[in-house]
Amino acid sequence: MLKSYLTVFFVSMVPLIELRGAIPIATALSLMPPDNIPQIILTYAVCILGNMIPVPIIYLFARRFLEWGQDKKLIGGMCTFFLIKGKKGGEKLQQKAGRGLFFALFLFVGIPLPGTGAWTGTLAASLLDMNFKETVIACVLGVLLAGIIMLLLSMGVSGAVTAAV
Repeated sequence: MLKSYLTVFFVSMVPLIELRGAIPIATALSLMPPDNIPQIILTYAVCILGNMIPVPIIYLFARRFLEWGQDKKLIGGMCTFFLIKGKKGGEKLQQKAGRGLFFALFLFVGIPLPGTGAWTGTLAASLLDMNFKETVIACVLGVLLAGIIMLLLSMGVSGAVTAAV
């Protein structure tokens, strides 16, 4: 069981997958049986924690690393790609949000769509020079929302499969 919890914890840390992939994996590993609410809450918390651990590191160091690495031979192309993608995403977010950047970041992280999430949202906030505390709070709230959405979807899908079998 510990191995399964560690699996979903580390999958939650992976960029682009994050808890959007970890919660369905947890469901597949039977860590979230519909009749065991404490186990569901524990698994949800493990996924949230795994997804949030990289956020302060990304905010504090990703931009510096990407700017440093953009002129390096081996990693320059990748760093430049992420800087451009992050800046475009951040500018688009800021244009749509205006003064409601906190709420826009919360929704960006919270709606579980491809390319959104804590990693991308934090990088965009960093590139926009958004306040660290606001960034972390918006990401926590967004990850909680995304987790609830994925939990409901996963439990619904697994319940439907169980009922069909």
